[in-house]
Amino acid sequence: MQEKGEHSSDEPYGLADSLRRQREDILRDWERAVAEHQPDGLAHEVLLRDYLPGFLERVADVLEHPPDEGHLAQVVPDEHTLRRLEAGLEPAQVTLEFGLLRHCIQRRLAHASGAAHFAEWALLHESIDQAILRATSLYTSMRDRMFQALERVSEAAVSSQDVDTFLSCLLHILLESSVSVDGAAILLSEKAELRLRAAVGLGAQEALASDIHLPLDEGLSGQVATERRPILVRMASTHPKLRSDLARRLGLRAVYSVPLLKGERLIGVAHMSSRTLFDFTASDKQLFRTLMTRALSFIVKAELIERERAARAEAQHLLSLVDMMVEACPVGLCLMDRELRYICINDPLARINGRPMAHHLGRPLREMAPDWVATLLEPHFRRVLEEGHTVCNHEFTSPPGHEGPEQHWLCHYYPVRNTDGEVDGLGCVVVDITRQKQVEAELRRAGELRERLIGVVGHDLRNPLNAISISAGMLRRQEDLEADAQRAVERIQTSAARMARMLNDILDFARSNTDGGLPVHRERVNLHELCRSALEELQVTYAHQRLELDVRGDGWGWWDPDRLTQVVGNLVSNAVQHGRADTPVRVEVRDEGDEVLLAVHNEGEPIAPELRATLFQPFRHGAKGKASSSSVGLGLYIVQQVAHAHGGEAQVNSSEHGHTVFTVRLPRGGEGASGALTGGSAPVPAVVAAHGEGDGL
Repeated sequence: MQEKGEHSSDEPYGLADSLRRQREDILRDWERAVAEHQPDGLAHEVLLRDYLPGFLERVADVLEHPPDEGHLAQVVPDEHTLRRLEAGLEPAQVTLEFGLLRHCIQRRLAHASGAAHFAEWALLHESIDQAILRATSLYTSMRDRMFQALERVSEAAVSSQDVDTFLSCLLHILLESSVSVDGAAILLSEKAELRLRAAVGLGAQEALASDIHLPLDEGLSGQVATERRPILVRMASTHPKLRSDLARRLGLRAVYSVPLLKGERLIGVAHMSSRTLFDFTASDKQLFRTLMTRALSFIVKAELIERERAARAEAQHLLSLVDMMVEACPVGLCLMDRELRYICINDPLARINGRPMAHHLGRPLREMAPDWVATLLEPHFRRVLEEGHTVCNHEFTSPPGHEGPEQHWLCHYYPVRNTDGEVDGLGCVVVDITRQKQVEAELRRAGELRERLIGVVGHDLRNPLNAISISAGMLRRQEDLEADAQRAVERIQTSAARMARMLNDILDFARSNTDGGLPVHRERVNLHELCRSALEELQVTYAHQRLELDVRGDGWGWWDPDRLTQVVGNLVSNAVQHGRADTPVRVEVRDEGDEVLLAVHNEGEPIAPELRATLFQPFRHGAKGKASSSSVGLGLYIVQQVAHAHGGEAQVNSSEHGHTVFTVRLPRGGEGASGALTGGSAPVPAVVAAHGEGDGL
C-alpha cells in the first residue's frame, strides 16, 4: 500500500508538485534572467527573491485546492510592492520580474509536468496575473497617498517656524492619512536622553503636559534607540518594555516604533499606536516610515539654522557699538562702559538730557543727566553690569518739581558683552511715551463715564419698570376686563418682562467692564437638574416650540446656578428665534471628565462665517428683524462672560446645511462630586403660556 504523501515512480507529477520540486531551479533561473534584463542590479533588501519561495508555495496551494470562481486568494505580500516604492522603483520593474518568473516556470515545468491539466496552467497564469495586478494597483494607490501626504508635509515645512510646530503638523498629517492610527508621538534626542517634543491623538495633551524625558536605554523607546530598527508591539498595554502608565490606562494595542537616524547618529524615536488593532497594514507602516524620513531632513536643517542664528547673534554682539547708533532712530539710544561713561549716544537721548551729543562722550552719567534721572537709573545700570541680565519695560515719570509738563518714559537696559562673554558695558533704549499715556488716560475716563452712565440708567429705570409690571399684574387678575383690555394688559406685562431682561443685560455688561468680570457665587450644582428646570420655565414662554433635553454622565460641579440658568435662557431664546419653528431645540449636557459640556442645537439658516467672529461681542446681532429688534445684542456676550467667569469658554459652529450649535465648556471648579445622572433625549413637557421675547444673536 502506498502511504499518503508518497508518489509512485510510474505516475507523472502534477503541476503543483512539480512547482515545489523545481522551486530552487526556477529561482536560480529567475535571478539570472533579472541580472540580464537589469544590468545595474537591485539591492538585496528589495529583491522579489525574498518573497518568491513563499509566493511559489501559495501558488502551489492554489493549484492543489482551486478556489471558487472570482475568489482567487492574494498570493504575493504587500510588503514587496511597498518596499519597492520605498526604494523609489517603478511598477514596470515589478511587472518585469513577474514576467520573467512566468517564463522560468513555463520553461522548467513544460516537460516535467506533462500530466498537468490545461485548467492548472490557466490557474497558474491567473495567479501570476493577479499578483501583477495587485502589485501595480497597490503601488499606484500607495504612491498617490504618499505623494499627497508628502506634499502636505512640504507645505508644513515651509510654513513652520520651529521644529515643534512642524512635528505637530507632521503627526496630524499621519492621523488624517491613516484611519487605523489613533495616536502618534515623536521624541528627540537631547543630552543623552529622549524628550517628548510632539504628540497627537490619544493621550496627547496629558503626555505633552508631563514633559516626558527618558534615558536612551529605557523602555520601548530605549529599545528602538538601542537596536536602531523598527519594532512592532502587538499588545502595548501589557508589554514589559513599555514604561508609560498613560499607555496602559488608554489600553493601547498595536504600537509601531521607528528610529530617526541620520547616518549613524540617533535623532530620535517615533511611535504610532492603535487602541483597536493588534497590527498595522504594510501601507500604514510604509507611510509612517516615509513621513519620518522626511521629518529628519527638516530637523537637521532646523539644527543648522539654529547654529547659524547663534553665530549671527555672536556677530551682532561684536558689531553692536556701530549698529545700534543709528542717527535716524526716533528713540533715545546710548552705550556706556562699566564706569557708566558715555561711549556713544544719539541725538534724541542727548536732547532728553538737555546737552549736545558731543558733550556726552567720555563723561559719566551723573555729570550729564539731570540729578533725579541719574539717581533713578544708576541702580538699574549697576544691576545690569553685575548680574548680566536685561531690564525691560522700566517706566518712570518726571517728578512734581520738574520744569514743564509731566512726561513719561519707557526704558530698556541690556548688557553688552565681548567675544569671551564678559560684560564690558551696557546699552540703554529710552522711549518717550507721554502722548500714549495721555491717550490712555482720556480713553479710561471716557470708558468710566460710559460705564457709570449705563449703570445709572439701568438702576434708575428699574423702579418705574417694576411699577408697570406690578400694575399690569393687578389689572390682569380683574375678572371684569374685556378681551381687548386683557390682551393689552398681557402685552404690557410681556413688554415689561422683555425690558427687564434688557436692563439686566445692560447692568451685567456694565458690571463686567467696570469690575473686571461678572461676579459668580459658586455652589455645588447638578447641571442636569438646572437645565431641566430652566427648560420647563422656557417651555411656558415658547409653548409652540418643542424643547428637548439630552443629558449624559456626571452633571455635578461648583457653579453659580443663577448665572447658568441665565446662560441656558439666553441660548435657548436665541435658538428659538433663529431656528425653524418645525424643528426642535435640543439642549445637550455631556460629561467630559474635568469639564461639563453644555450645547444648544437648532436647525435654521446658517450663520455666515463673517458673523461668527463677532457674535459674542456686545451690541451685536446675528440677523435682522424681530430677533434683532427685541434685544440690545448682549445675550451671547453675557453667555461668554459667564463662561469666562467659571474658567470656561463659549463657541459657535454653524454648518452650511443649517445646523447651528452653541457650546459652553464649564470646568467643574471644585472637588469631584458623585451622584452622576444619566438619561436619554426626551422632550420637556409643553406648558402653554404667553410668548415672551428673549435676546437674539
